[in-house]
Amino acid sequence: MSVKSLPLTTPSAPATSAEGKGSYAFISLGCPKNTVDSERMLGKLAQDGYAFQPDADGADVVVVNTCGFIEPARQESLAVIREMLALKKAGKVGAVVVAGCMAERQREVLLEQVPEVDQIVGVFGREDIAAVVDRAVSQQSEQRSLFRPAPVRALEDTARLRITPRHFAYLKISEGCDRLCTYCAIPKMRGKHVTKPIEEVIREAHELAADGVRELIIVAQDTTYYGFDLYGRSRLAELLRELDKVPGIEWIRTLYAYPEHISDEIIETFAGAKKIIPYLDMPLQHINDRVLKRMIRRVDRAATESLLHRLRAKWTDLAIRTTFITGFPGETDAEFEELRAFVRDFKFERVGVFPYSLEPGTPAEKLDGHLPEDVKAARVAAIMEVQQQVAFGWANAQVGKEHAVVIDGPDPEFANHFRGRTTADAPEIDCEVRVKAKNLQPGDFVRAKVTAADGYDLVAKAIGQPW
Repeated sequence: MSVKSLPLTTPSAPATSAEGKGSYAFISLGCPKNTVDSERMLGKLAQDGYAFQPDADGADVVVVNTCGFIEPARQESLAVIREMLALKKAGKVGAVVVAGCMAERQREVLLEQVPEVDQIVGVFGREDIAAVVDRAVSQQSEQRSLFRPAPVRALEDTARLRITPRHFAYLKISEGCDRLCTYCAIPKMRGKHVTKPIEEVIREAHELAADGVRELIIVAQDTTYYGFDLYGRSRLAELLRELDKVPGIEWIRTLYAYPEHISDEIIETFAGAKKIIPYLDMPLQHINDRVLKRMIRRVDRAATESLLHRLRAKWTDLAIRTTFITGFPGETDAEFEELRAFVRDFKFERVGVFPYSLEPGTPAEKLDGHLPEDVKAARVAAIMEVQQQVAFGWANAQVGKEHAVVIDGPDPEFANHFRGRTTADAPEIDCEVRVKAKNLQPGDFVRAKVTAADGYDLVAKAIGQPW
């Protein structure tokens, strides 16, 4: 889980009101979807006349946009909230507002564990954040929480005050999830799947491009389910083809592409587009058929392997990122070994592995065969050991090759070097390239020849001029 407490570049936002209403700091926790929500709330506060400050010390109010996905994320959210409340008690912060997924999922827990919080606002109350902050700053306590029902249509994500670097942005194409995965509480926090209309997504993409974005990162709870609720069928391929035409965008990267609805049309669109880069984040979670059935993943091993081979056959230089859960209730030694062998044999370029987290209120809570924490941790370590060998092998195989690299900024450790990413690397998730060059700027693209591997990362030398 990532923590963002200040913009990484000079923020771009709608003009603020002439009326000064006080200062605020903002802490954003969790996934890229939460980042989009944070940026929308930042934009609403700016429009309402609040002045952003990068440090909480001295702010009239601090907004903490929480993550509630799994227990470690909730504990981190609570730790940040308590840190802000300590500043409030010391007189360094005027008020503390808690927003987002943990607020949506555990409002009563928050009121019990951190009663000093001034206001709590749920996921779908984000559009009212200015009114909530007004109440917190004026210390109105008669209404301490605001929650809205899940919307019947996707919320707008335009007019955002972005906290990502200027050259990349997350583009959320839908909200919520219709899946019934037994381990997951996201539908309880984010509601049912709601597609953002194509014309609204394209309008937002143009706005982001005009704001300097060169890499669009498509996110949703389930990107490949795009369109089913609104249009009665998948329209992801059509959306991608329209995004491929947006001027100013160099790269389009897709995250959270669940395998069930990746059709041949989508694969052909991925492979044939000019700006869609050969990278796909596709959470698989397991490979054993019995475990997948207990997870209600709706795909089996045969369908998964068929899809993976079709993707690799059609899409040149594709880097696949996936995630797995190990230690799921009832996972046997043999089923775990099947998963480990699959990771070893298929050789995914990027893999994340997580121990099963028991989430209250999910169907998996009632399954038999819950495993001890030490067993789950050992299984995670065993798979990551296998994946490390795969990833190191991939990195070594890049030596001598040329890659397009997007520059994220100067390397703080090496003079005349810059930190960047290849098409195989999503920001804040994957690996980096240390590029030897001069006079590059964040957002530049450059050809670079790989000269060495450094563990998971690459070392390269720039070739030619940036674009």
